[in-house]
Amino acid sequence: MSESHATETFRSAETVGSARRLWTRHEFERAGELGVFGPEERLELIAGEVIRKVAPQKTPHATTIRLIEEWLRGLAIADIDVRVQLPVALDDHSEPEPDITVATGGPRDYEREHPSTALLLVEVADTTLAFDRTVKAGLYAKAGVQEYWIVNLRDRVLEIHRSPAPMAEQPFGHHFLSVTRHTETESVSTLLAPAVTVRVRDLLPRAATA
Repeated sequence: MSESHATETFRSAETVGSARRLWTRHEFERAGELGVFGPEERLELIAGEVIRKVAPQKTPHATTIRLIEEWLRGLAIADIDVRVQLPVALDDHSEPEPDITVATGGPRDYEREHPSTALLLVEVADTTLAFDRTVKAGLYAKAGVQEYWIVNLRDRVLEIHRSPAPMAEQPFGHHFLSVTRHTETESVSTLLAPAVTVRVRDLLPRAATA
């Protein structure tokens, strides 16, 4: 898998004869309850493979998450739940933990089950940029997520993905028809509140000075 320094496959499948048996969400969650995975491990289930997030979360990454979270909450949109690094149950074999998920309803709507889709998903990318652009984008598009943001910390650019559609050559056979890149001097809006704009710069940590 690309960018192995940032993510790695962990116990991706069991071997039964010559066939690989992938993890289901139920098995993944049950393994966590039984202590198979350590409490300190940052894991996601992607298409039946358990992925360990190897790279530690640096302060620019954490700051960006908080800035976007505060902006989204400040929109004061009714009946949405802004969730930070919490699971999304996309299908029987995928339970990623995006940096930010905006789901319908409120926290108590997910007391028994994680949300199965999202109005908006956000990933903050530094070492995981290629993975987020390909594997995560394909997974989210296949699930029908209408809007997916990648905050590219390397280039200080916001990449907005919209209009999921089948694309045979892409991971999971899907991607987004619209992919736009916005520099920090530009302003953007989300489909959740198209009339409200924000400068990309205001969603990023301050640039390092010489």
